[in-house]
Amino acid sequence: MAPGITAEKKTEDEQSSKDNLIHLSNAHLDDILYHFALGTGTHDFPALFGDVKFVCVGGSPSRMKAFITYIAEELGLGSVGADYPNICAGTDRYAMYKVGPVLSVSHGMGIPSIAIMLHELIKLLYHSKCSSVTIIRIGTSGGIGLEPGSVVITSQSVDATFKPEFGQVILGKTVIRSTNLDDQLAKELMQCSKEINEFNTVIGNTMCTLDFYEGQARLDGAICLYTEEEKLQYLKAAYDAGVRNIEMESSVFAAICNLSGVRAAVVCVTLLNRLEGDQISSSHDVLVEYQQRPQKLVGHFIKKCLGKV
Repeated sequence: MAPGITAEKKTEDEQSSKDNLIHLSNAHLDDILYHFALGTGTHDFPALFGDVKFVCVGGSPSRMKAFITYIAEELGLGSVGADYPNICAGTDRYAMYKVGPVLSVSHGMGIPSIAIMLHELIKLLYHSKCSSVTIIRIGTSGGIGLEPGSVVITSQSVDATFKPEFGQVILGKTVIRSTNLDDQLAKELMQCSKEINEFNTVIGNTMCTLDFYEGQARLDGAICLYTEEEKLQYLKAAYDAGVRNIEMESSVFAAICNLSGVRAAVVCVTLLNRLEGDQISSSHDVLVEYQQRPQKLVGHFIKKCLGKV
């Protein structure tokens, strides 16, 4: 291993599945969740969130509000046209909605944004004394070798060199963290897709990059110093390494959930096949329907877990 790089040892909590409580790797807390505009001194976390069993996170506030509306109707917990207030209305950083045992939270775009959100989400769940929580990221992605509209359930997140790891610089040293996701949960989600039988779904690796353009081998950014042939060679190498889609959040999502002892999954729809181009050409209506596919799959999973299928 290179100088300045260390691999974290798994804690006893991470290795054991017996403890279903949220594990917090920090003894220094007297908590204000600044980016949520929530705090232990101002809010009764157990009363507000203690019944949460499922957390769904996604990039945009509007998408996560649409999801909470959808899941409320699916679970029979909301009336048609009902409005769901933003619990984080005191800030414009993130949005949060809740109905029954389901929490829906936006995380913005990219690793830094979702990492900040996850730190505060994990603390929220910990202070709320939640147990047996499942966190699922639902979103969009670019596919590799798949028809647009296909859904990818992530088996493991890999970096831009196809390694299943996330490197976090802490105190000047790069700490390597695992990006594996819950294999059993992925299989359960795949079974739900088979039961729905409405769209193509696969389990595969997801490549998590640091940006949308050069990091994903696009030819349409403001800067591009490689050829189309080099781009295709790279994407084909990714496919050969088991990568089936590309996005910008899964690595840190997997790493933080692993360290916190939380069962987690990533479910993303592909908006295009990157082997055939870089720009999304589908109509607005088609894209809207694509974006509903992860919601349908995860919604079916939640209903099944709650015995409502």
